[in-house]
Amino acid sequence: VQLQASGGGVVQAGGSLRLSCAASGSIFSGNAMGWYRQAPGKQRELIASITSGGSTDYANSVKGRFTISRDNAKNTVYLQMNSLKPEDTAVYYCNGILILGAWGQGTQVTVSS
Repeated sequence: VQLQASGGGVVQAGGSLRLSCAASGSIFSGNAMGWYRQAPGKQRELIASITSGGSTDYANSVKGRFTISRDNAKNTVYLQMNSLKPEDTAVYYCNGILILGAWGQGTQVTVSS
C-alpha cells in the first residue's frame, strides 16, 4: 500500500475527526509528509506538513484547529481536526512533500452547518 487515508466522515460544524494515513516506507521513511485536501471545484492544496524530525507547518486556514503528527515506527501520519467548519468539506489525502507517491483515493470529510 503506497498511501491509504482513512477516518473521514460526516460531522457537524464544531466537531472533530482524526484522520490516519498508512504509507509505504519508500515514501515515508526520512521524508517530510503532508496532508492535502481538495474541495469541489478547487485545486488540491497542502494544509499541513511534518518533517521526519517532527517539525510542523500549517496553512493559515487550519492553523490552531488542526494538528499533524506521525508515528515513524508505523509509517503512519495523522491529522487531528478540531473546530471543523463547513469550508473544511473536502477529500483529504496524504503524500510526501519532496518525494511523492501515487495519490490514493483519499478520505471524504463532510462538515454540515
